[in-house]
Amino acid sequence: MKINADFDQRVLLHADDIDWMASPMPGVSRRPLDRIGDEVARATTIVRFDPGSAFSPHTHGGGEEFIVLEGVFQDEQGDFPVGAYVRNPPTSRHTPGSAPGCVIFVKLWQFDPEDRSHVRIDMNKIGAVADPDRPGVRVTPLFEDAHEQVRLEQWAPGTEGRIAATGGAELLVLEGTAESDGETLRKHSWLRAPDGAGIALTAGADGARIWVKTGHLRKITVPR
Repeated sequence: MKINADFDQRVLLHADDIDWMASPMPGVSRRPLDRIGDEVARATTIVRFDPGSAFSPHTHGGGEEFIVLEGVFQDEQGDFPVGAYVRNPPTSRHTPGSAPGCVIFVKLWQFDPEDRSHVRIDMNKIGAVADPDRPGVRVTPLFEDAHEQVRLEQWAPGTEGRIAATGGAELLVLEGTAESDGETLRKHSWLRAPDGAGIALTAGADGARIWVKTGHLRKITVPR
C-alpha cells in the first residue's frame, strides 16, 4: 500500500476530513497520512483507541514516535495524557492500549536503525525559549540527533515566519490556526514539505502551537 509516498511533493491534510479506517485490532481505527507498506509499514497515522481497546504486545523493529492528542494512552511504562511526546526506539517492546480511550499521532519505521534513545516528555510541562531569528516564535526542543530535529513551536497571534526544510519538514498543528500558501491549517492539520522547500506560515488570531520535525526526509527507509 502507498499513500502520499512521493516525498518530493508537498502534502497538506486535515485530520477531520479523513474517514476512520478499521485496523486489524477491534476498537482501534486509523486515519492514514502517509504510508509505504501493508501492516508492517513506514507510516504516519492518526490512531484512535476506543475505551478498553489495545494492541497485542509487539516489538518496534523500526521505532515508534507519537503524540497523545486526546484521552490517555497507556502501556507498561504508565499513563500518557494529552500533550505527551514519546519515542520508542528500534528493538523496544510494549502493549499499547487505553482504558478511557485516546487518539494519537504516530510515526512508525522512521528511526535511524542504531537509535536506542527512549524519550518521554509532557509538552505541557516543559519551557520554551524565544527564537532569535523569528520574532514571535518560541521553541521547545524535544529531540535532536545527526538525522533529525524535533521541537514544539509556539507562534504568537499574527506572527509571520518560515520553517526551514533542510532535509525535509513536517508539522502538525496541535492548537490554533495558521495560513500557509493561501491555505488555512487548523487543529490537527498535517503538512509535509520536501527537502529544501520550506514552509511559510502566518499564525491566526489565537496563535498556533505546532509540532515540527525536520531533516528526516533526506533518506526514506521502508521495512524489509
